[in-house]
Amino acid sequence: MKRFVVMSLMAASVISATNAATNAELEERIRVLEEMVYGNKKKIKSNKKTIIEVKKHDSFDNIKFGVDFRNSVDVLDYKNNITGESAKNSSLLASRLYLTMAAAPTDKLIFKGKLAIYSLWGAHLFGEDSGLKDWSASSKATDTVMRVKEAYFVYSTALGAQPISVSIGRRPSTDGFLANYRENNPEEGSPLAHITNMEVNALMVKLDWSRFIPGAYTKFVGGRAHTGATTGVYSIGHTTPWGPNAEVDGSEDDNVDFFVTLGDAYNNGQYQVMYEWAHIFNTKGENIATTEKKVGAGTADLFSLGFKIDGIGDEIDGFLANTTAFISAAYSHYDADNGYQLLGSSDGGTRSGSSIWAGVIFPDMITEKGKIGIEYNHGSKYWTPMTWAEDSAIGSKIAVRGDAYEAYWNFYLFGEEYLPAQVRYTYMQHDYTPNVNCAGWVPVQETDITAQDLRFSVSYKY
Repeated sequence: MKRFVVMSLMAASVISATNAATNAELEERIRVLEEMVYGNKKKIKSNKKTIIEVKKHDSFDNIKFGVDFRNSVDVLDYKNNITGESAKNSSLLASRLYLTMAAAPTDKLIFKGKLAIYSLWGAHLFGEDSGLKDWSASSKATDTVMRVKEAYFVYSTALGAQPISVSIGRRPSTDGFLANYRENNPEEGSPLAHITNMEVNALMVKLDWSRFIPGAYTKFVGGRAHTGATTGVYSIGHTTPWGPNAEVDGSEDDNVDFFVTLGDAYNNGQYQVMYEWAHIFNTKGENIATTEKKVGAGTADLFSLGFKIDGIGDEIDGFLANTTAFISAAYSHYDADNGYQLLGSSDGGTRSGSSIWAGVIFPDMITEKGKIGIEYNHGSKYWTPMTWAEDSAIGSKIAVRGDAYEAYWNFYLFGEEYLPAQVRYTYMQHDYTPNVNCAGWVPVQETDITAQDLRFSVSYKY
């Protein structure tokens, strides 16, 4: 109806302006005007479609960056209750910068990355620990060199009715299940932090079982933690390696590979059960005949099973609905080859350890979204998880051989969601040789050492 009125007005205008025109001429002009109107509408519609397609393309065809910048001060205190020796640091200052990256060029393919600088104020360039691995340096407070903490892609598809994902690269394997709360991180990493809290370079295959069991999935992960490749120059007729990046047969500096199976057995958003088994090939120990340390000495197996409740009770609101509780049990077993020892075992002997970890996180009742967390850890004499990337200035409390108590307050500074802050106190009682870096070549002896860390930190996340 509107189009008819518009055409009629146009026709009248034309008639008024051209009194001498014939009816045929008028009809021709009306036809031309109609084509112009319809042509413009069609062109506008086509342009809108093109703009939508460009926006869709641009939303995928780019990398989204994010920033996580944390500054902290730690007050440290150590005491050897047997010898009476003690050590302190009243202000250990550190800054940690994460530059995060994410891209999704298609709905089946994603890339994620994280560059990291984690430095102590006034530290030496390149740090003082020459033993840092490429995958651990970004999680140890050292210098201002930017390193790759995470870089991997994930391709998702389906084999019939079975969803499957494949990924390769440096995995998001720190601050995993349960450890993310003490790190004031709402999003957990991939593995169970109770036995794996270190960066890994690996290939991953994930099978999703959620069509059978809510939230269930399994990941199969294989990777390398140490390379036995040489770095020397060419040499012939010598016992030393003769080519760069060659792996020499019979060398005790063999590759250290691992295979991990992990996943959710059940996860409906409130109740979550997670499991993990990790096997380490050729883990580092000691050659009994030569007393050479840090050599391939055997295998290690680690198991963990964790249970978390996110919101206590059903159909309730308030304090308990915003309370999280968890408990996790773990076991480690080191098996030395003949002629070698692990954790001070006999020739070809074994060493087994266990650990429990429990915690509760609840509203602080002071701030709008603040939470208070209380955690407890206990580890036996030979408890030895993979915890190189444990973010604690006094060492790994998850790997403690003894007892650890921890309390923290997570809140938003000035009420700003982009300024998460934390006050955290950690106390550790080492009943046996402190566990450092999965050091299978270090014999375990009885001791009595306490360590304390009071930390204040604030981050900028965007």
